[in-house]
Amino acid sequence: MAHRDIDGAKEAMRVAMKKGPARLGLIIAGIVVGLLILHPWVQIGAGERGIVLNFGAVQDNVLGEGLHFRIPVMQMVAVMDVKVQKSLTNAAASSSDLQEVSSEVAINYHIIPDKANVVYQTIGISFKERIIDPAVQEMVKAVTARYTAEELITKRPAVSEEMRATLSDRLRVYNIYVDAFSIVGFSFSKIFMEAIESKQTAEQLALKAKRDLDRIKIEAEQKITAAQAEAESLRLQRANISIDLIELRKVEANLRAIDKWNGILPQVTGSGTVPFIGIGEIQKR
Repeated sequence: MAHRDIDGAKEAMRVAMKKGPARLGLIIAGIVVGLLILHPWVQIGAGERGIVLNFGAVQDNVLGEGLHFRIPVMQMVAVMDVKVQKSLTNAAASSSDLQEVSSEVAINYHIIPDKANVVYQTIGISFKERIIDPAVQEMVKAVTARYTAEELITKRPAVSEEMRATLSDRLRVYNIYVDAFSIVGFSFSKIFMEAIESKQTAEQLALKAKRDLDRIKIEAEQKITAAQAEAESLRLQRANISIDLIELRKVEANLRAIDKWNGILPQVTGSGTVPFIGIGEIQKR
C-alpha cells in the first residue's frame, strides 16, 4: 500500500506540472483583461487639468499634465481644458443719449489651472454659455450707458479699456482670467449714421468756407499792401522832384537824340527835321 501511495503522489505531481503553465497563462490573461476593463490610470494632456472624483465628490487635488493612477470603481477623473480660448459675443445696448448700439466683443480667456476643480464643481464645463456670454452682455450695457453714441466712436480706446477692466473683475470671481479684450465693432441705427454723415459734411463745408474767407482776406491785404507801397513810392518821387532834376532829364533826352543822329543834314528842312533838340538850351548853359 505504501508503494502505491507513493506512486500515486508522483503521478499527481506530474499532472500538476503539466497543467501549471496553462493556468499561469490564464491568470496573466485575466489580469490584463481586468486592467483594460478597470483602467486604473489616466493621462492628462498638455494644457489640461484632471479633476479627481471620489464616488462623484470633487477632491481638492488637481492633476497636472502626465500619467496618473486612480483607484478603479472608487475614483474617476474629469479632464478640463485650461488653455487660452476665444469667445465672440454680440450685445445690444443704449448710449447715454438713448441711441441704440450693437456691439461685437472678442475676448481671450482661460481657466485658472489651480482652480479648475472649483470651476468644475460650481459651474461645470459649460462656463462660456453660463458665465462668459451673460457677463459680456451685462458689461457692455453698463459701460455703453455711460457714453454718448459719438463718444463711443471718438473715445473708443477708453471705452475698450473700461470694458476690459469691468469684465476682468467680474470673471475673476469665477476663477476665469481675461487675457485679451477687443471691440470688434460698433453699429448704430440708420438715422444716427445719416445724422453723423450730415454733420461731417456740414463741418467740411464750414471748414472750406473758412479757408476761402481766409484766402480772400490775405489776397485783399496783399493788394492793400501793394497799393500802399506804390503810393508811397510815388509820394517819394514827387517829394524828390526839383528844377535841377527836370533840367537833367531834358539834357539826358537831348543826348540820346544826338546819339541816334547819323550826322547827315536833311535836304529839305522843316519843322521837326533837324535833330538838334534843345540846342539853344544847351548853349545857354
